[in-house]
Amino acid sequence: MAKPVNTRYSRYRPRWFRARMPIFWWLRRLPFTKFIVRELTSVFVAYSVMLLLVQAWTLARGPDVYERFQAWLERPAVVVTHGVVLLMLLFHTVTWLNLAPVALGLRFRGRKLPNEAVMLAHYLGWLVVSALVVWVLVER
Repeated sequence: MAKPVNTRYSRYRPRWFRARMPIFWWLRRLPFTKFIVRELTSVFVAYSVMLLLVQAWTLARGPDVYERFQAWLERPAVVVTHGVVLLMLLFHTVTWLNLAPVALGLRFRGRKLPNEAVMLAHYLGWLVVSALVVWVLVER
């Protein structure tokens, strides 16, 4: 019994055309640049999480270790670096909150909620949580 022969089979396939793309293609349009910068700010988010974990770890190691860590945090170079980290985190947060209406697509009674309403709710939530954190830290 002979096997069916695939007449379209070829040992060699033609190469697909792929246009060369410059490495900084994303700098040509502002939306692409904002997207790439936003993705790069994730590194700063990871850094701030690691910093918080290290701070908790030094606190658990005792007062002398924690004091040395606090002294390191007060160095001018570290303060400037953390200022840049803060700016990157703010950019990340604002762009994330601006994406919320698109990502969620909330509906109420069969109608899509306006993007501005969803965004306003997210910004108010961010403001309330930030005020609560500041209040807890100041009252201690």
